Amino acid sequence: MPTSERVLCIPRSQLNAAGSFHGFRPTDSAFAAKLLNPASFSYRPRSEVETDPSYKQLIPYVVLRCEGEVFHYRRGGSGTEARLHAKRSIGIGGHINPSDGTDAYTAGMLRELHEEVAIGTHTANPPIGFINDDSTPVGQVHLGVVHVFELSEPHATAREASIADGGFATVSMLLQASEQFETWSQFVLQELGSRADY
Repeated sequence: MPTSERVLCIPRSQLNAAGSFHGFRPTDSAFAAKLLNPASFSYRPRSEVETDPSYKQLIPYVVLRCEGEVFHYRRGGSGTEARLHAKRSIGIGGHINPSDGTDAYTAGMLRELHEEVAIGTHTANPPIGFINDDSTPVGQVHLGVVHVFELSEPHATAREASIADGGFATVSMLLQASEQFETWSQFVLQELGSRADY
């Protein structure tokens, strides 16, 4: 990772005040307002917060869906998070930086998405929930914000070597191989598998 990179964070105390949880938590306006209060946002050196669990780095986690199937891939060796290499995933996303501008969260989410995959016409939806997993070193310093983007066609082409072996499959099919997926994806797959609207 670039030593000078600064990333969007919230203090862990903000999560504790909103209501700490483990796994996937469906969103609601009151919880989101407490957790994503811009007054608590700060940009901190990534080299420091990657090992400092007193801060949570906010990570948009975008799931691409088309006609009941979701995009999945294997994390290649070129990704910046070595702790996730070779794991399968259904989430596209990454860190938010100061250069992402005024509406940094949304701009950063779209920047990360389009850096990693080429997609056609899509509809971006508000967050469906959050992911927190303090059981792993990666999870202790990150907080996922889960979005589902509906694609008009099942096409997503990798633009980076960190996205490998991509394709679309039903949630039920992916759940059968859930042990191959990173923890965050396991949480989201379980949630999607339990929802009638997905």
